[in-house]
Amino acid sequence: MINYDQFFVNAVDKVKEEGRYRQFTDLARQAGAFPAAVNHSDQAQKEVVIWCSNDYLGMGQHEDVIAAARTAMQTMGMGAGGTRNIAGNNHAVVELERELASLHGKEKALAFVCGYVANEATLSTLSLIIPDCVVFSDQLNHASMIQGIRAGKAERYIFKHNNVEHLESLLKSVDIDRPKMIAFESVYSMDGDIAPIKEICDLADKYNAITYIDEVHAVGMYGPHGAGICEQQGLMDRVTIIQGTLAKAYGGMGGYIAANAQLIDAIRSYAPGFIFTTALPPSVAAGALASVQHLRASDVERKGQQERVSRLKSMLRQCQIPFLDNNTHIVPVMVRDPNLCRQASEILMEEFNIFVQHINFPTVPKGTERLRITPTPLHTDEMMEKLVDALIEVFDRLQINKQSLQSSESA
Repeated sequence: MINYDQFFVNAVDKVKEEGRYRQFTDLARQAGAFPAAVNHSDQAQKEVVIWCSNDYLGMGQHEDVIAAARTAMQTMGMGAGGTRNIAGNNHAVVELERELASLHGKEKALAFVCGYVANEATLSTLSLIIPDCVVFSDQLNHASMIQGIRAGKAERYIFKHNNVEHLESLLKSVDIDRPKMIAFESVYSMDGDIAPIKEICDLADKYNAITYIDEVHAVGMYGPHGAGICEQQGLMDRVTIIQGTLAKAYGGMGGYIAANAQLIDAIRSYAPGFIFTTALPPSVAAGALASVQHLRASDVERKGQQERVSRLKSMLRQCQIPFLDNNTHIVPVMVRDPNLCRQASEILMEEFNIFVQHINFPTVPKGTERLRITPTPLHTDEMMEKLVDALIEVFDRLQINKQSLQSSESA
């Protein structure tokens, strides 16, 4: 008899040996008390402070968002009833897509169950629809983008991260008349650096390519209406397809793309990831719509978050806690060792009631392990002081290197 379970045990043992085995913390966020949560992994069920949430602005707890979701559930029920092709286009999603298209200055938008599916489904489908297409992908693109490009089976080239010279050299190697697509992100979530969007768009114009940008870590966060880095830099009209998420700054769930009507119609008609997945529930769509509308009109949350980030970075510099500096809201505190990184995260939780998930390979390259901290407008001065004091003690206890990162690793 074949012992199939042993295959699974061996696979997990390998992950454990490499120091990258993941244990998920059982947390219950507290409505109205963000960033507080109850740790159910601990029998004492202690209250902890979350420092690594992608709910960057706390909008998942906003009273208008919760009220909109509650009303939609009370009037339309919990689920969507199936795929949109079978169960119909629930009205809450239709309204959400109109708002997203307007936000990004595009003709149409299309909502998916999550950002991963939006990327995978769109990129794979575009590669199959566009004949003889060549895809140029940034070296540090998200796994969902990589998977979508691979699934499309188009010829592909990987250009060095944010390196427009390398990208141009690759573009030059392909016939000018051959269809091309450049896929990249605006804010890269682990280092917090920003792509040279204008320069990439210039190359796309020069070499007859379309552009696909992932703005999931930027929508809601940047630009006068929260439409992302493209809006902040006045470049939305130059990008062919903008992909975003409703699960980070907007505090909900779901992903989407925004583009011209013809492209959206093609993806809607061909992408299995759209056709065969259940639609967003009305409550989720309605809550997301309320969040998008609020952040289009309000800059209070963005300004508050930017102030908190600036303050925390200043405090970390003063006590020489090493982090990758950048122009965004992501604060990667560098540990550079998988086991030390995991231990640091565990000590912060167990002794200081601070939740910061350790980030190890394969999410980041080996040797760049980190604690990825994301301050929000709702983190108080007292919370920041406790975090920094805890980091100082943990770094000293574990003898983690505090060598400055202000040179080659800075953004």
